[in-house]
Amino acid sequence: MIRPILVLLTAGLALVGAQASAAVIVYSAALRASNEVPPAASPGTGSATVTVNDVTNMMRVQVSFSGLVGTTTASHIHCCQALGTNAQVATTTPTFPNFPLGVTSGTYDQTFDLTQASSYNPAFVTAHGGNVTQARTDFLAGLAATQAYLNIHTSLFPGGEIRGQLFASVPEPASWALMIAGFGLAGGVLRSRPRALRTTA
Repeated sequence: MIRPILVLLTAGLALVGAQASAAVIVYSAALRASNEVPPAASPGTGSATVTVNDVTNMMRVQVSFSGLVGTTTASHIHCCQALGTNAQVATTTPTFPNFPLGVTSGTYDQTFDLTQASSYNPAFVTAHGGNVTQARTDFLAGLAATQAYLNIHTSLFPGGEIRGQLFASVPEPASWALMIAGFGLAGGVLRSRPRALRTTA
């Protein structure tokens, strides 16, 4: 009786590990002037991390940038076009709320509720079915397909001074470790079953 319980327990651990890695998706971007289309002549650099919880529908945006030649006028995420092309602004306009403006360097950290219309550019919602549910679905699909980028616009580069395509990061080591441990334990329990219980064809 103990072994079936152990099998269920270890399978449950593996499932929990899989669910943990599926619920939180981390996207990252290296912000560079050369990523702009067309490229901008700027030494500015930066990084962005966008963390999406596909269960709670919350999105955290973290940005760090420096060395801009213009002063910041706006920043947002554009979606949903192929890598190397320009796309429509998907998130709030004219800029992320509380993004540092009028500066050449800074940091940003804000969380958005993707079920709320206030998290999107109204024109993006209109272009994607006219409702937030469809806009959210298309936005998340665009992120997953590497069709979204974060852009920082400045006074000298209104179209964008630095930007970076958002790429999904690999699952966190803790999630991988939990899944591997769960499957390994399940396999070990199954292999330790008495031979008498095994059947042959």
